[in-house]
Amino acid sequence: MPLEDRTRRILRRTAITAGAALLALAGVGWLLYAKLDSNIRTDTATDRALRADHGSRPERPAGQARNILLLGTDSQANWGSTRADTAILLHLSADRRRASMTSVPRDMMVDIPSCVRPDGGRTEPEYAQFNWAYERGGAACSIRTFEKFSGIRVDHHLVVDFSGFMKVVDAVGGVDVDVAEPISEPEYGITLQPGRQRVQGKDALVFVRTRQGVSDGSDLQRIERQKGFMRALVDKITDTGTLTSPSRVYPLLDAATSSLTADGGMDSPAELYSLLKSARSIPPSELRIVTVPCVEHPDYQGRYKMVPDQGKSLFAALRSDKELPGRLYNAYTKDGQRNEPY
Repeated sequence: MPLEDRTRRILRRTAITAGAALLALAGVGWLLYAKLDSNIRTDTATDRALRADHGSRPERPAGQARNILLLGTDSQANWGSTRADTAILLHLSADRRRASMTSVPRDMMVDIPSCVRPDGGRTEPEYAQFNWAYERGGAACSIRTFEKFSGIRVDHHLVVDFSGFMKVVDAVGGVDVDVAEPISEPEYGITLQPGRQRVQGKDALVFVRTRQGVSDGSDLQRIERQKGFMRALVDKITDTGTLTSPSRVYPLLDAATSSLTADGGMDSPAELYSLLKSARSIPPSELRIVTVPCVEHPDYQGRYKMVPDQGKSLFAALRSDKELPGRLYNAYTKDGQRNEPY
């Protein structure tokens, strides 16, 4: 066979092999994407409910700042209901140079507006603790309740259950925390002993969720543990370069999406990755993790009320995409007489 023909045949085989490899890689990539996409449930019910009440929602400000309400749900089998055990507003500045995470105490007393129920009816407005809003009308009611007392338009929302939280922690190899005192959860048969330790799975869930029998048993005290845990989780993700490594970011996205329900604008891996990509340039020093300033409610035992002036300053800064106030306060004692800065 002439050399020219042999060379042409080798090149042809090489091209076919390379083409087959590219197709195989594309097929694997598509399967991975489809897996992530199938993990996410689209919250069409919330989208419909919010459209029905669009006239009572705050205006969406101009610019590229984004407000995303993260809701961690707590299913109560003995009540036959689900409540938002954790609520955090993630704010990304328009220039993506700053970010903040604002925790809303579940036991803070607020005005819950009339909301669309799952059966199509409407709830009655009421003054109750914030986490009841989710039970009354799902994520849409939590969003509208938050918007009502903050004046902040929620652009997107993500709902994750506790199994999803554990999977995310496991995907990054656990998180190092300081346990100040024994934390026990009889439901799981777990007791965390004092000291520095790495927690994963149910141990991590016990650390961030349990409040009965820990310190003063308050929701504010538990939020402080949650804030510390979130800071450690963010540091773990950024320090290990997870967001810039495809081999590391895929397991994280798979874990995060496995128990995720999102609105129609955040229900695909591409949209979630775009959000992560836009946020990964924010240095950890520019992430503020705060709590809506609260004190003990004088009329409702074990419940809280927002500190009006400080709450208004916090929400005004978020609405206008400005730096958050330098000093915010929360009451850590049950009698509400002592305030501690954070």
